[in-house]
Parts: sequence; structure tokens; C-alpha cells
Amino acid sequence: MTLAKPNAITVYTLTFNEARQIRDVLESVKWADELILVDSFSTDGTVEIAREYGARIISEKFCGFGKLRNLALQASSHDWILSIDADERCTPEVAAEVRREVLAPQYDAYLVPRKSHFLGRWMRYSGWYPDYRQPQFFNRTKMRYAEDLVHEGYELQGRLGRLKEHVLQYPWDTLETATNKLQRYSTLMAQRYAEANRRASIGKLIGSPLAMFLRVYFVQQGFRDGRHGLVLATLSSYYTFLKYAKLWELGQRSKAQVTRAPR
Repeated sequence: MTLAKPNAITVYTLTFNEARQIRDVLESVKWADELILVDSFSTDGTVEIAREYGARIISEKFCGFGKLRNLALQASSHDWILSIDADERCTPEVAAEVRREVLAPQYDAYLVPRKSHFLGRWMRYSGWYPDYRQPQFFNRTKMRYAEDLVHEGYELQGRLGRLKEHVLQYPWDTLETATNKLQRYSTLMAQRYAEANRRASIGKLIGSPLAMFLRVYFVQQGFRDGRHGLVLATLSSYYTFLKYAKLWELGQRSKAQVTRAPR
């Protein structure tokens, strides 16, 4: 068994058919003491590229992002973790900051601002900068992920801080990429809602997409991002509608199965 080194850092990434961008990801974190790839049986050469960088490969069927992330934590040889997604890049500034911070940590987990690139433009508003989500740099003995299918939360037994430097994110380089991701994520979110016994009311189907558009475009000042902000607000509204429409569809299927069940 490998003993954890107090100042060592493990970087992990979740992948499925990310050959197009995984080399750029790993180039940005090759300074780490350990690289872990949790891969859901890619068929496009993702794993072969990762092996060139000495990454440890953990092959696991997709079972939800939360569970896969916790699997990476369990497999890590070190306690300090930096999470980098396949559409993110760790800048030299972030690398330097986490290596300084790990020498004398002030907190147990750190939120990291993300600067996101959307259809050829760096977004400044629309809720995309600074885009904080769950901590990306943390001590795994103090934090674990909620085992949700998607948009997973976290449980932290310790202090939460923020890094100053930001990672770069390239989530949607084309509208086709965006809509494909929204289809997948809305399906997973509908499944998550269904498991929690949530229902898609008329209010949710009509009001929630509208509220999302207003939030992104006006409250989060998406209008200041020009046409990019308008397109992003519309896509956000579309995603919100999709997840509730798919939740409604799941409910209809469930009712049909009950009706057809033998008595």
C-alpha cells in the first residue's frame, strides 16, 4: 500500500471518449505527483493517450458522476486532490497556487474560479465567470461527493476557502456540442428527480424555463455578453424545459407500466 505524502497532489479526471481533448488536459496537469483517469470504457483512444502521461487508469461503467468521483478519491495515493474535468485546463498560475497552498493549508477545501469559453468568446457574465461549483482542490479526508447522477453536491467536514487563480473551461465549442451535452445532462437530471419522487407540474414546465432565461440574461447580466449571452440564456432555458419534460415523460411511462401490470 502506498503511503500518502503530506504535500503531494493527485489530479483526477473523469472521461468517456475524450481523445479530442484529453492530451491538452493532461499536459496542463503533468506536474502533479499522481494522475488518475476514471474512464467509462472509452473506445476512441482516450486511455492510450492517458497512458503516455503515466496516468493510472480505472475503468468503470458510468454509474453517476458522484460515484465516479468518490471512486477517484478512494484510489488516490495522496490526500490532496485537484479535480480537473475533460473540458478544463489547469493554468500555470493555478498549479503554482495549489503547490504553495498545500505546503501550509489554510483551509480543507477550496473553490476555484472558472473562466469559460463559449462559441469562440470568453464569457464575463451570464453566471459563467467567476463560475464556482463544488471545491476542485481539497483534502479527501475532509470531503466526499454526494453520489448523485449529475450536478453532484458534496459533504465537507472542515473549512472552505477560495483560490485566487482560475482554471480555463472549454465546455461548448459548437452548438452541436452544446445541445448534445444538454440532452445527456437533462436525461440524467430527470432520472435524478424521478428517483427523488419529484413531479413535472405545468408550473415547472412553463415557469422554470422562463425563470431560467430571466435569471441568466437579466439577473446574471447575460445581456452584457452580447449575442453570446442571448444564446446561452436560451440554451439554459431549453435545458430547464428538457429536464422537466423528460421527468414528465418518465412519469407517463411509469403510469403506463402500472396500467399494463397483470392483476
